[in-house]
Formats: sequence, C-alpha cells, structure tokens
Amino acid sequence: MGRKLKFGKPTGFFDVFDRRPGPIKKNMHYCPGCGHGILHKLIAEAIVDLDMRDHMVVISPVGCAVFAYYYFDAGGISVPHGRAPAVATGIIRANPDSFVISYQGDGDLGAIGLNNFLQAANRGENMTVCFVNNAIYGMTSGQMAPTTLIGQKTATSPYGRSVENEGYPLKVSEMVAALESPIYVERVALTTPANIMAARKALRKGLTNMKERRGFSLVEFLSGCPINQKMTAQQVDEWIEKEMIPYFPLGCFKDIAAERKPISRPKPTFDKKKVLNALVSSAGITKWGAKSTVLRKELRVKCAGYGGQGILSLGMMIAAMGQSRDINVSWLPSYGPEMRGGTANCSVVLSNNVIGSPVVQNTNILIAMNQPSMNKFLPDLVDGGILLYDSTNIAPPKTDRRVYAVAASDIAIKLGNIRCANSAIMGAFAACLKGFELEDYEDAFEEAIRQTFRKKKELVELNIKAFHEGRKSVETRNV
Repeated sequence: MGRKLKFGKPTGFFDVFDRRPGPIKKNMHYCPGCGHGILHKLIAEAIVDLDMRDHMVVISPVGCAVFAYYYFDAGGISVPHGRAPAVATGIIRANPDSFVISYQGDGDLGAIGLNNFLQAANRGENMTVCFVNNAIYGMTSGQMAPTTLIGQKTATSPYGRSVENEGYPLKVSEMVAALESPIYVERVALTTPANIMAARKALRKGLTNMKERRGFSLVEFLSGCPINQKMTAQQVDEWIEKEMIPYFPLGCFKDIAAERKPISRPKPTFDKKKVLNALVSSAGITKWGAKSTVLRKELRVKCAGYGGQGILSLGMMIAAMGQSRDINVSWLPSYGPEMRGGTANCSVVLSNNVIGSPVVQNTNILIAMNQPSMNKFLPDLVDGGILLYDSTNIAPPKTDRRVYAVAASDIAIKLGNIRCANSAIMGAFAACLKGFELEDYEDAFEEAIRQTFRKKKELVELNIKAFHEGRKSVETRNV
C-alpha cells in the first residue's frame, strides 16, 4: 500500500541532524513547550519558499539556540554573546548578496548586546532580527532578564522584579520603532495556532524586506520557557497570554518598507591586486612587492616602555615596514589604565607565512625603553635573541643575550624633541635586522615613518633624522 506524506519536515532543515552530537539525529535538543522549535520551523519553511536558502546565513546567539546550525540547511555562524548584529553587519557589508538572520534572545539582545543591536538598527543594516522574548535567561538556570515582568520571580529575583530595584521591563519593539532607519517592527507570540500563523506572516514580511534590500526589520516573538518558569507547556502559553501580552502588546509598530528605496552601497572589491593597490596608495608607500625571501623564520618583536614614549607607534612603524615589503604582520597593543605615565607594550610578528597568533612569546627581539619593561620581558627573550634598550634610562643588564645599548633619549634631545626617541631606537632595530637577513630595510623604514606621521608632516623629517642617528650608533659597532 502506497504512502502519501501530507506534512513533513521543511526542506530548509537537514533531513538528518548529523551535526548534533550523540545518537539522536532526528529531533531537536529543545525542551517540550519551548518556542525555539516552532520558530525554527517557520524560518526553515520561509527561506525555501522565498528562495533565499542558498544565500542565507543564520547567526546563532549565546543561549539555548546556540546550536541552531545543527538544523538549518543554510549558512550558520555562532558568535559571542550579544555580537550577532555586529557579525551580521560584517557579512552584509563584505557580501551584499547575502541574507542574514540575527537570531537573539532577550538576554543576548536586550542586555549584553543592546548597543550592538541598536547601532545596527540605527544604521538600517539590511538584515532581519528574530528576537525571542521569554522574559527570562533560559539556558543559565532562569535568572532575571531585561524583559522579566514586574513581580515575576526568577533565580536572581526570588521576591519578584520590582520597579524600585530593577526598573521596568525593556520594551524593545517600541524602542526600535522610534528610530528613523528601521523599516518594519512587529511583535508576535508563539502560543495559539492563530498567533503562530500571525508570527509566520510577520517573519516572511521581514525576510521579504531583506530580500528586496529595504533595510532593517525586527520581529519580536513572545515565547515560553516551561522548564525555568516551572510550568507545563500549556501553562506557559496561558501565562504569556495572561501576563506577557498585556505588558508586551502584539501588533505592528512600524511598517514603512514600501516607502524605502532598495539600499545601494558601494560594492566591495575582492580582487587582491586592486585591494593591495588601494592600501599601498593610501599609505603613501612608493615601493611594493619586494617580498623578502630571506626572512626564513617568524620574527617576534616586543616593544615596551612608559605610556607617552611612543611605544605603540614604534610597533606600528615596524609593522608598516613589514607591510611595505609584502611581509605578513600583526600588531597587538597592551597598555595600563593611564596612557601617559602608565606602562605600555605591543607585540609585532613578521612572517612570510600565515601568522598563527599575534601574541608574542619566545621573543626574538626585545626593545625596552624603561627599566620595569626590561625586567619584565627579558626572561622571555630566546637564546640568540637581541635586546635593544635605551641606555639613557636603563642600567646595563646582566644577561648572556646579544645586547645593544642605544642612547635613544639623548639622541632625541639633541635633535630637539624627546618624542622622537622611538624612531632613534627603531634605527638601531633596523640595523639589527641585518642579522635576520632582511634586505632593503633602510628605505622600508623611511616609508614606514612617512606613513605613521603622514598627518603630522612637520615630524616626518625629524623622525627620519632620529632613525638614521640610531642606526649609525649600532652599525658603528659592527652588528
């Protein structure tokens, strides 16, 4: 006897959830009565019916829906807590042909990620946000959320939320509707069949707006969390109808999609040569593509000193030198609470290969411009590594490493500006690079100085003079 399938799993889902760990490959991981499963089904149906699946990316939140990529036969990304709109913006701007659903809960969107969300809405990014509001932190044992109702008891409000202590629940849809850029804002509920059909319609409206590139759409879904609200599935739906909807009324708060023209932004350039040429011309680099074939090993550099000594600029100039010779570089700053007078350091990595991490350990070259920095970072200098230090400020160290003392501050003072001491010690660094077989360093560093100080042209020639004085002070010692 033949079988006729009348209702089945939407083709927007994988037929088998192979990405889900464990033996269960046909069912979702959500608890009975949870609204995520219902909303997932509505999304899976819509992205196929609207012919959006092949260009769709569903961004999962931190929360119970963090594993949404188990289920959707579409692009999927899991992101840090609250950062879905920021990642969505990056995807859309890099590839305007993509469609992005930012799927977020009330804690993810309304607490830690509120600013990311509001800024994306205010920019009018072409995305659809699915905001699941269950008035509680579901995955982490039921703490109070930004949307927890007045009087509602949670793990962190055992006596009920009060206006005096915690303020009023956040009305996200009303707040977003007041912004100029968003084109569509509606609140729906995943409770009764009639409400679910209204939710289905609202979701498709938001996705259609995105497909037509009209801009930012928000659909808020009131959904239950039976486990943490300590109710049955039926009871939690009744609670939403009785308690949530009076405070969070259902309905469309804004719909101006028809009034907006499709978004047209400059298309990004993916051609590698064009990107490189644009970067080179904007940086003022005059020579490009002389890739060092003799920098055989990754070069890890640590620059350290007081805030105000130009430590971060020093690292940026070294990185710019590498960039100008088509070397892969990374620059990672670290500084104390006071930029002026506090400690500061930065890590620079130069390599002909892909750089695995910008964190510098087992340092090849340490550039120290004050005593505390040398004391802290000298133990990490590898055997055969080089220590460059400002002998104006630092006592000679006791170490078996290669050591070069450079009176960088004295050189800068003689040139009339103490702030160019970093360029003086960079000159010494450039001379030391001969030991690492890096060719054509002199022109490369001059270009790096011009790039770094391009907005302060009066400092360019002064820093170039300091650079050459520092270089000569080391080269005369037969490095």
